[in-house]
Amino acid sequence: MRKEEDFILELEGITKIFPGIKALDDVRMDLRRGEIHALIGENGAGKSTFIKVLTGIHQPDAGSIRLNGQKIDMADPLVARRHGIAAIHQHLAVYPDLSVAENIFMGNEQTAGGFPAIHWKKTRDKAAELLHALGSDIDPNSEMGELSVAQQQIVEIAQALSQNAQVLIMDEPTAALSLRESEELYNIVRGLKEKGTSIILISHRFEDIFNLADRVTVLRDGRYIGTWDITETDSDTLVKHMVGRSIDQFYPKKTAVIGEPLLSVEGLSRTGFFEDVSFTLHAGEILGLTGLVGAGRTEVVEVLSGVTRADKGSVAIRGQKQDIHSPHEALKQGVSLLPEDRQKQGLLLPWSIRDNITLPRLDLHDKHGLLSQASEKKTAEEYIRMLSIKAQSGEDRAESLSGGNQQKVVISKLLTCGSRIIIMDEPTKGVDVGSKAAIYQIMCDLAAEGFGILMVSSDMPEVLNLCDRALVMREGRISAVFTQKEMSPEALLKAAMPLEKARKGEAVHA
Repeated sequence: MRKEEDFILELEGITKIFPGIKALDDVRMDLRRGEIHALIGENGAGKSTFIKVLTGIHQPDAGSIRLNGQKIDMADPLVARRHGIAAIHQHLAVYPDLSVAENIFMGNEQTAGGFPAIHWKKTRDKAAELLHALGSDIDPNSEMGELSVAQQQIVEIAQALSQNAQVLIMDEPTAALSLRESEELYNIVRGLKEKGTSIILISHRFEDIFNLADRVTVLRDGRYIGTWDITETDSDTLVKHMVGRSIDQFYPKKTAVIGEPLLSVEGLSRTGFFEDVSFTLHAGEILGLTGLVGAGRTEVVEVLSGVTRADKGSVAIRGQKQDIHSPHEALKQGVSLLPEDRQKQGLLLPWSIRDNITLPRLDLHDKHGLLSQASEKKTAEEYIRMLSIKAQSGEDRAESLSGGNQQKVVISKLLTCGSRIIIMDEPTKGVDVGSKAAIYQIMCDLAAEGFGILMVSSDMPEVLNLCDRALVMREGRISAVFTQKEMSPEALLKAAMPLEKARKGEAVHA
């Protein structure tokens, strides 16, 4: 039976209208005391707008917010902060040149004795206490920019606790973390829950949801779909609620004919990263490259795309040996890379979609020594239509797009180069399930047209369902090669498992 005193936060009938779009339409959600409540949906479902309403960045056009049973007007972010609502965003807002302690107490500076000057000892001591409470040994005097992403997240959690946050919103907290870092974060989040903190978790990763959440709420197209106890649902059901179709429709049937060798790698080595890597990628093939984090996968594709150089070995394209010494040289030889971090390595975020798509081949839009914007616009519109990029026009900034649509822009860049060898490093990382399905369809369409795709992936289902073959890396070497028929989760995991752990029979997750 529902009791109002059980809920720390209640939102009813939240509606938010922007010019030309209703971003939220009669959305509701409640949060129990000491609960982890997942909020999920495709990109564009309204999650970000909902959180901005809750944190005072946007004011709703209709609806109410109650905190501890009292109706509040979340007029601005300072009001949310005073009421103990804090958010940790996917892209961390840190001051890299300041210390950990300074970051924790930014805007909440510690003073003593009525003096306006910062009391540095008090600042460092309190920062150390907060970090210790989270089970962290981060030095408060460390420079923020020297920390890993996982450590920076811990600092942001400490900052929220310094503000006596009752409600903590975590947006894609594991998107940039390794498996081990994710497990460490899980432990911290569970500890916060045990101490009574209420948490709203936004994540595209079902591992996060089923490891942490007590309940889950689904939004679709700005509307409330439903709320379920996590023990009463599963990933297939949630996907169907999120996108309106079942999960078995995610992976398109691949009908490409495997053709001639496009890329041949023989004995490739880079000291300290990988050794004696050999394989062949054929036209029409999606070749998976998988393994545990740190196995050397990304380092291999960085060599193939000219980002770094190998110490030994050879690379041949269509049977001709090539010395790929730069990304520009790789593009000339028909090799394009979709990098793991699209925002830092794949896009110029303040630039328009048009500018990003046409940047690699500006020579195609040269009209008598001048850059033809009409030609650029035509090309951009073709790819926006071809890849179903959701945008008002090609002049929209790349930073305004959802993660899935940003990824489609990066894929468009690769296709403008005319490359037939496409390397994709974690192509669906940090994108919603609907965008994943669209990217899978694009990959299969490219394979059907004779492209060769080398896909680095930590996502077991996409390796099993998309790849014609899979290479498994372990400790810098290829430990196994599987055909599509030979692949299974057990076989892939066994091949990826470090040798020492394999002997001991320990479980390892990809």
